Amino acid sequence: MSEDFMLDTDDIQRRMDGAMASLRTEFGSLRTGRASGSMLEPVMVDAYGSMTPINQVGTVNVPEPRMVTINVWDKGLVGKVEKAIRESGLGINPQLNGTIIMLPIPELNEERRRELTKVAGQYAEHARVAIRNIRRDAMDQIKKAKADGMGEDDQKFWESAVQDMIDAQIKLVDQALENKQEEIMQV
Repeated sequence: MSEDFMLDTDDIQRRMDGAMASLRTEFGSLRTGRASGSMLEPVMVDAYGSMTPINQVGTVNVPEPRMVTINVWDKGLVGKVEKAIRESGLGINPQLNGTIIMLPIPELNEERRRELTKVAGQYAEHARVAIRNIRRDAMDQIKKAKADGMGEDDQKFWESAVQDMIDAQIKLVDQALENKQEEIMQV
């Protein structure tokens, strides 16, 4: 059986890519003082009996560096969209203009920027933990194969291959965190 052992590195990479995608989504939800449509992705609207993302009830645009607009398609949902934004914790005060909701993005003060860099660090740590859990799962598979008769050289090869994949992914997380922190601290 030891000759037949193949670790599914594609699955490991797919799971790590999922952790990175989750990190990018979390980073996108951080308000950096610059308008971005992605900052509204986590905001859900109670529409038509279910919780719906904002981009499915209207068109999200960024006409200016400090302004996001939402052109709500159904007039009856304008109030619900406004309420969802107010309750989202983004710290944005929506302004209504017919079916268009304007979101002026205020500048961040130094203290809030520092808080956001800490939050970004927490998000990155969650991604690192997820990646380390993926490593643990892979190492458990290798140990099981070792118990089933895998040779010492094969074990070391697979452990090294997994560790190399993990190290590369952790570097990507660290780079993404560094970029996000620079973006947040930029005035």
